[in-house]
Amino acid sequence: MFRIGELAKQHGINADTLRFYEKHGLLAPSARSDNGYRVYSRDDAQRLAFILRAKSVGFSLGEITELLSIEVNKSQRVCSDVKDVVDDKLVKVNEKIAELARFRFSLQLLSDGCCGGSHSAEHCTILQALESCDPADFSQLAAETHADS
Repeated sequence: MFRIGELAKQHGINADTLRFYEKHGLLAPSARSDNGYRVYSRDDAQRLAFILRAKSVGFSLGEITELLSIEVNKSQRVCSDVKDVVDDKLVKVNEKIAELARFRFSLQLLSDGCCGGSHSAEHCTILQALESCDPADFSQLAAETHADS
């Protein structure tokens, strides 16, 4: 049995993180001691390790909750249930990567168009572009450029 500080230290996190997971229903102490301290079992420690591993590969709290529900009832579930969660996350990650690539391209265009000199920013091409261009123009140009690559 572990007290909250012991379990947190064992996993390299702080006690507030355990309280956060408890508040969000991901983890609950197995018991409370006579003086009200949270007490965690080895099963709780394994559940925490699962949560931390899932978090380390990018799953959100909601996704971790879904994975935990499958884990708890894995004899009643099928492997495709888990794969669906992973594949959905993979789609989201790929969409985010594409969005970030478009951001990078647009920012590079802005940076490349500016001399970066020490004169007044009154004629700064970056500010002019941000003042007058439709943001969709940057996104469209970035999408077209990446489609050609």
